Formats: sequence, C-alpha cells, structure tokens
Amino acid sequence: MQFKLKYLLLFLIVLISVNSTAQKSKRQVLEARRVQLQKDQIYINALLSNTIRTEKNVLNQLKDLDDKINTREDLINAIENESNELGNEIYLNQLEINKNKRALEALKKDYGEMIYSSYKSKSQNSRIMFLLSSKNFFQGYKRFQYMKQYTAFRKKQGDEIHIKTSELQTLTDSLQVKKDQKKKLLDVQRKQQSDIEKEKKEQEVLLSKVKQKENKYKKQIKQFQREESRVAAQIDKLIRAAIVASNKKSGNTSRTASTTFALTPEAKELASKFELNKGKLDWPVEKGFVSTFYGKQPHPIVKSTTIQSNGVRITTNDGSKARAIFNGTVLAVQVMGGNKKMVYIQHGNYITVYKNLENVFVNTGDKVTTKQEIGTIFKDKITGKTILSFVLTNNAQTLNPATWIYRM
Repeated sequence: MQFKLKYLLLFLIVLISVNSTAQKSKRQVLEARRVQLQKDQIYINALLSNTIRTEKNVLNQLKDLDDKINTREDLINAIENESNELGNEIYLNQLEINKNKRALEALKKDYGEMIYSSYKSKSQNSRIMFLLSSKNFFQGYKRFQYMKQYTAFRKKQGDEIHIKTSELQTLTDSLQVKKDQKKKLLDVQRKQQSDIEKEKKEQEVLLSKVKQKENKYKKQIKQFQREESRVAAQIDKLIRAAIVASNKKSGNTSRTASTTFALTPEAKELASKFELNKGKLDWPVEKGFVSTFYGKQPHPIVKSTTIQSNGVRITTNDGSKARAIFNGTVLAVQVMGGNKKMVYIQHGNYITVYKNLENVFVNTGDKVTTKQEIGTIFKDKITGKTILSFVLTNNAQTLNPATWIYRM
C-alpha cells in the first residue's frame, strides 16, 4: 500500500511539473503574440496619423479609426489571454509553494525530534562510554558505524532543509514576479480600453456626419467600386489574352486552351515550387498592414453598401517599394488611370499583380527574384496614404492572398 502511494505521489509531482512547463511554453507564445501586436499598433498608429484630415476625407478618417480600434481590440484580447495564462501559472506556483512549505515543515519536525533524541542520549552516556561498553570488538565496530551514519543522516537532513528553504524562496520570488507581470498587463489593458473609448467617441462624431450625407458617401463608394471593377476587368482581359497566346504558341487547341496556361517544363516546375510555398510567400512590401481584405464584404463604414475586392490593399510607408513575392517573369507592365502603373509577374500558371505604382523598375520579359523591388508605390495626394493593391490569380481565377502570404 505504501509502495503504491509513493508512486502515486511521484506521478502527481511529475504531472504538475510537466503541466507547469507546458503552461510556460503556451504563455511564451501568447507573450510573443502580444509583443508583436504592440509593435503593430505603434506602427499602424504612426502610419495613420499622417492621413490628411479634410471634409472630403471623412470616410478615410473613419476607416483609420476603425483600423486603430480593431488593432487595439486584438491587443486587448491578446493581453487577456496572456493574463489568464499567467493567472494559471500563479495558481500552479502557489500550489508548489504550499507543497514545499508542508515538506519543509515535515523536515524541520523530523530534524527537531532527531536533535532532541540526540541530546537526550548525550545526557545519559557519552559517545566514548557508548563505544567502550561494547561486549566485543565486532559490537564496538557496529556502534561506531551507527554513530557515523547517524551523524551523516543529521547532516543530510540539515542540507535538505537548506535546499527546501532555498527552493521555497525561489518559488516565492517567482510568484511575486508573475504577480507584478500580471499587474503590468492589466495596466496596459486599462490604458488600451481608455484609448478605445476616446476613439469610439471620435468615431461617433464622424459617423453622425456620414449619416447626414449618407447618399453622398454611397455615391463615392460606388464610384470607387466602378473603378475597381474596370481595373479588375482589365486584369482579367490581359491574363486571358496571355493564356490564349501561350496555347497558340504551343499548338494546344483543347477545350482548356482559353482558360489554362500552356506551360513549359520549366514553368511547371516554377508553378510547383510556388504551390509548395503556399502560406509562406513573402509580402509584396517590406512593411505594412492589410487595410482591405479579399472578397465580398460590407463597407467598413457605410455598412448598407457592399464592396467587392479581388485582392488586398496594403497601407504602407511613404516612398515604399513593391517587391516580387516569388521568382518569376514580368508578363506585362500597364498604365492605369492617373498615370499610375501596374506590373504583372508570372510564376508558371500563377500571376501576381502589383497595382498603384508611381514608377516601375522592370520591363516585360524581365526575370525577377523573390523580394526584388519592382516599383515605387503611389502616394495619394488627397488622403496622404501610400497603398499597394495586390492581386493573386491561378490562371484567370482570383485567389485570396491571405491564404498564400505568410501571416497576412
């Protein structure tokens, strides 16, 4: 029975230790996420603070506030998750402290009883008399060995008390550190909540302006959508023309000749490598954040209006360069409205399109490599923003870039 109890206790100690390590590892992940979000927030706030604030730009101001609030809410959620995990660690740490306190008390009690017993024995007989009173040499030797073992055991017990005391102090210090960390996290969380409240009040003021002239802003959104649709049609037309040309060149006349690129063995290998890097592809800018995601969605401000995005819009720093997300060949360079430019890069049967460039550094037919700069991104003079529009297609079918690019 005692044997089973011993191993059950050992199992519980190991389980607590493993759980504590796992908890620590999980919190490290949560801490890294929170730190990254704090960096993102600083960057986004700095980026959006440069937005030109005019009556014409109310929708952009509201979108900026929306992005700031969303970033703060993400950070608050990350802080809450990390704080909860830290709370679990504090609880487990306290359990360990309680266990060590009980073990230390038991050791001290045993040690005290042993010292008292030793004192009593010393008061009755001296060690020498204890040895001399032996009946024979063998008994004397055994008594001598016993005295040595007893002394060693007393020393061991004293050392164990010292170790346990030290462990207890370390755990107590660690507990205080964790409590301080949690307090700091909660202070940051309260500050973020306070900032969100201020931003939401500012947002309400701007929203009231939008509601007063909602029809006007709906027209602005529809006009923007018409331009986006026109550019999307332009992209689709060029890619389909390139598909037909590739099949004509290869002599392919099958039913797929108008919808699928005819690929050389080299192009097939490139497409295969592109696919293998799904979810790991580089960003088309060195630094930035996604301000409009892919697909059909309600307008972030005028919720009654739906917008369609065939790619993503990435807000970045003034003067930023667009970069190729993977090795490929420049399929085309087109001029958009307002003398802005658009670069198409082919990666086998995948095409990446980089829109809203002020000037470009590549020409049709050029080979490009991953992260190679292909052009300077245009800065809007009205909003003061530098935004790259990025589209990804498989043949002529648009894809969601967020599933292909690393942590988009």
